[in-house]
Formats: sequence, structure tokens, C-alpha cells
Amino acid sequence: MTGPAVAAVRRAVRGFLESVTGPHELCVAVSGGADSLALAEAAAHVGRHRGHVVRALVVDHGLQEGSAKVAADAAAAAKALGVDEAEVRRVDVTGPGGPEAAARKARYRALAGHELVLLGHTLDDQAETVLLGLGRGSGPRSVAGMRPHDPPWGRPLLAVGRATTRAACAELGVEPWDDPHNAEPRFTRVRLRTEVLPLLEDVLNGGVAAALARTAAQLREDNEALDTMADMIFTRAGGVEGLAVGVLEAEPAALRRRVLRRWLLQSGVRELTDAHLRAVDDLVARWRGQGGVWLPGNLEARRAHGRLCVVSQPTTRGE
Repeated sequence: MTGPAVAAVRRAVRGFLESVTGPHELCVAVSGGADSLALAEAAAHVGRHRGHVVRALVVDHGLQEGSAKVAADAAAAAKALGVDEAEVRRVDVTGPGGPEAAARKARYRALAGHELVLLGHTLDDQAETVLLGLGRGSGPRSVAGMRPHDPPWGRPLLAVGRATTRAACAELGVEPWDDPHNAEPRFTRVRLRTEVLPLLEDVLNGGVAAALARTAAQLREDNEALDTMADMIFTRAGGVEGLAVGVLEAEPAALRRRVLRRWLLQSGVRELTDAHLRAVDDLVARWRGQGGVWLPGNLEARRAHGRLCVVSQPTTRGE
């Protein structure tokens, strides 16, 4: 007999798959933790009835002693829970941004290349993401959290709490692996999880994680509406080759900056910050004949003859 937690996870996966056009092969990222194991079982159960081939993808980051065994055990557990295939992929974790960011980038690179990959992010993960966005002042896109479907990534469990996935594993008789890094206070997310969110739950009498997730969902809806409006303005203003200032001047700042953000990204600007964006916006809203705005990648945004353009600047000697 299926327990209530297993049923809740399966219901979330079924609802997600009904909302997307799923491929024949359904991939699930599995770490061996409770969230991913509960997701793997639900994907195998639901996928079997929908004609999917379900494959578990396990990433071995090689950051801890015995990581190869942990990965092999996770693959075996996923197979025991009903997935058709299980594969371990070893990665090298290098690059800027600290170990958390480097591991995340390596993991996503290893999982890429499939039409749909299900990730075990839960309601609690969403709440942590929203708090990180708020604390960093990253704007509405960050506060809107993770999308349930952001191809190729699928996140069926964003409305399911971490307690439910743990209960599901208990009902299935599965012992999940607890990553020691999840108890390391040097990681920001760990402190959010173990200190900040519990304090907020206590001070605000509970329900904070769910409230943050609802806020994220509302912001995503607002963002989608504003992005649709910004796309129409972008086309009217001229597109990636250059934007007509007269079109932008008539628009509210929130819409205008969305248009500028899309234009700058499509023009090749990387590591675009809010400061960059507002400086370019000043070429429209606070124009006093000032010079161009220098941007990452040796690029410059300029205003000339009533239009904005992005031009490349030569790399100076010694750079």
C-alpha cells in the first residue's frame, strides 16, 4: 500500500509531466539524498504508465573521500526504486566563485544534453533561493526563484516540502545519503537552512517557506507578463542592431530596463550588473550629452543620432 508521502511525490510528478510535452526518455538527476531518491521512484512509477524510459543520472563531483562509492550506491538505489537505467558521470570541479558555485556549474554541464532532466529541488530549496535573492538585492528575477520548467530542467517538487521527501523514503524503506557538505556552516545555503529559516519560522509562527514559494510564483507570473510587453517594445524600437531612443523614452522605467537588458545580453554583454543596466538607462532617461557606458567584454553602449548601439573597443596593451 502506498503511503501518503510517496503518493504526494508521485502526484507532483504526474502533474508536472501532464503540463509539459515530455520526451520518450525521461532523465532524473540523482544524488542519493532523500529529495532525488523520492523523485526517482515517482518518475519511475509515473513514467512507466506514460511510456517513458526513465534514466537516473548520478554526478560524482569527486570532492569527498569515497565519492565514487556514494555515486555507485545512489545509482543502485535508483535502479532498486524502478528506473530503467542508471549512469554515473564523474566531473572535475574547478573554476571561480567558490566550491558551491563551481560544483553547481560542473553538475549542470554533466547533466546537459537531454531534452528533459528532472531535478529534486523542493519547496524548501525554493524558499532558500528567494531569501538569497532578497539578501543580495538581485532584483525580481532572482526573488522569483526557480522555474518549474526551464528547459531542459524540470522541477516537479517545488510545492513539496523536504519533510515529505524524507517521509517518502521512509515509506519506501530507503535510507538516503546525507551529504556532509549540507551541515557545513561555511556554505551560505546551509546557514539559511539551519539558522535563518528556522528563526523566521519561529518569529512568524510558521509557514514561511510556503509563503516565500508563493511569493516567487506570483513574481514569476508578473515577470512573464512584463517580459511579453518588453518583447513587443524591443521589436518596435528596432531590435538587436540598435534601439530607437524615442520609443524607449515613452515607456515606464521597469519596462524600459527589461528591453535594455534583453538588448545588451543579445549584443554579447556578459556579467551584466544592475549598475551597468542603470548606467545605460541613463543614456535614455537622463541624457545630457554624456559619453558611452563601458561594459564587460570590451564593449561600449553609446547614444548617437537618436539611437543606442553597442560597439566593440580594442583591448588595450597589457590587458
